[in-house]
Amino acid sequence: MIPQPDSEKIGFHRLEDVPRAVLLDHMRNPRIARHLPLLTGVWDLSTVDGFVAAKAKSWDDDGLGHWAIKYDGAYAGWGGFQKEGADWDFGLVLHPDYFSKGREIAAASLDWLARETSVKEVTFLLPLSRSPRALIRLGAQPTGIVDYGGAEFTRWAWQVGG
Repeated sequence: MIPQPDSEKIGFHRLEDVPRAVLLDHMRNPRIARHLPLLTGVWDLSTVDGFVAAKAKSWDDDGLGHWAIKYDGAYAGWGGFQKEGADWDFGLVLHPDYFSKGREIAAASLDWLARETSVKEVTFLLPLSRSPRALIRLGAQPTGIVDYGGAEFTRWAWQVGG
C-alpha cells in the first residue's frame, strides 16, 4: 500500500505506474547526476526496469520503500524510506523543475512517517556536494562521514516527531 500524505498538492504513487520514459529522462538529467554519486553507468530502459523492481522489492521485504511523487498531478520525482542495515534512510530525488518543492515534499513524507508508522529515527545520507542547511533546520544531527557503495556521504540522524 502506498501511503498518502496529508497534502492536497502532493501525492505518492507506485513507481511502476510512472512511464518508463519519464523515469529514464529524470535519471539521465545532468543536474540530477551532479548530486547522486551512486548514479553510475548508462541508464537505459533496462536500467529503469531493474531500478523499479529493486524499489518494489523493498516494499515487499520491509513494508516501506520509495514511491513516485506527484505535485499538482505532475511527476515531480521519487523518494521515500529504505532499510539500510538497522536504519530507516530517507531519500528524495526530485526532477529539477521541482527542486523548489523539496522542503514541502520532505515535510509531507516525514509527517506521514511520524503519523502512520512506529519508526523512531530516520537517517539521511547527504552527498558531500550538498549543503546540510535543510537537515539542520529539521533538527537532524550529523553522525559522521560514511562510505556507501564506494562514495562518501555525511550521515545525519533525526528523531521522528522530535
